[in-house]
Amino acid sequence: MIHALRIIYMTCVVVLATAIPAMAQEAPAAADAEAAVQETTNALPLGAIGAGIAIIGAGFGIGKIGASAVEAIARQPEAGGAIQTAMIIAAALIEGATFFALIICLGK
Repeated sequence: MIHALRIIYMTCVVVLATAIPAMAQEAPAAADAEAAVQETTNALPLGAIGAGIAIIGAGFGIGKIGASAVEAIARQPEAGGAIQTAMIIAAALIEGATFFALIICLGK
């Protein structure tokens, strides 16, 4: 279980580290500034919809993790510490992916 979480964590780190240079853009020229403003204005509602979907998905995911963890602790109280640690790590990974999605959706 811990080995699988480490693999997931390292995969997220690699994806985030390579996404930052890939998303870098040059500043628009003065002639293209008005077109860039118009493009950003048109793209804002789609970004807001995408951000909302990301937040809803994260809420469902963290809720599912919490429900499963409480059920598992109720079945085996002696394993509560390990279950709680795994739950917190999984919830942190979901929140990290959600913040990344929010930055992409609203960062344009």
